[in-house]
Amino acid sequence: MLPNAFEKSDDEKIEIIQDCFAVIMETLGLDLKDDSLKGTPYRVAKMYVKEIFSGLDPKNKPKASVFDNKYQYDKMLIEKNITLSSACEHHFLPISGVAHIGYISTGKVIGLSKINRIVDYFGRRPQVQERLTVQIYKHLKEELDTDHVIVVIDAEHQCVSARGIKNRTSSTVTMEYGGQFNEASYRDEFLRLIE
Repeated sequence: MLPNAFEKSDDEKIEIIQDCFAVIMETLGLDLKDDSLKGTPYRVAKMYVKEIFSGLDPKNKPKASVFDNKYQYDKMLIEKNITLSSACEHHFLPISGVAHIGYISTGKVIGLSKINRIVDYFGRRPQVQERLTVQIYKHLKEELDTDHVIVVIDAEHQCVSARGIKNRTSSTVTMEYGGQFNEASYRDEFLRLIE
């Protein structure tokens, strides 16, 4: 991120992107006076700032609800099949798939919906899947104050399926883990349970 990334308001960013996207559309030969197209530059700009890339702004980071593990649950907790939407930073094309998260508490537990929100937050920025996996892992490790975290992402990239090789059947799987998940038995149990 640039040092001045947050000097402009969201409205200012939308206005600039709107103007730039209008130039792109006109360069492609599209008539912005057409009823169906005239609002497109604004819609795209608003979508970029408020939705698809809202994870760039730290003010949108979800507040993690972390609690003491009063119930003394000391086994693996898994939240699987978390819907993931992102965008490839190389082509700005969609990445879509699922994330599977597991952790073993060493004193803290997190509200289940917060795991989904953390995945969503880090996905909503131009990304590469490897970095996304590590960002989610490090954030959960910090919030839960434990090394016993595992993150698996299985996603399809439209930069592979819609352009270039145009392979529509492949997906990319990434994994990051630490603590007890360094042991094959814990990883194997996690991988078996997310199938």
